[in-house]
Amino acid sequence: MKMKIQILGMGCPKCQKLTERAEQAARELGLSYELVKVTDPQEIMSFGVMMTPALAVNGKVKLEGKVPEVEEVKKLLQHV
Repeated sequence: MKMKIQILGMGCPKCQKLTERAEQAARELGLSYELVKVTDPQEIMSFGVMMTPALAVNGKVKLEGKVPEVEEVKKLLQHV
């Protein structure tokens, strides 16, 4: 099954950094994934997120308001 990685944010530099790190982590783990950028404020709010950037995996928010290192993102992706 393909993992759905969602980056929640309006496209700010931090959001772009989180996108890059999430993609790198998923590639290094050899995951089958689809990366989706969620930029619509209403949709972001529907996740209950108050601070961006945020990372959701298969619809569940894993972190918000920070850009972790690649190793931390890997841990989040492994424990889905």
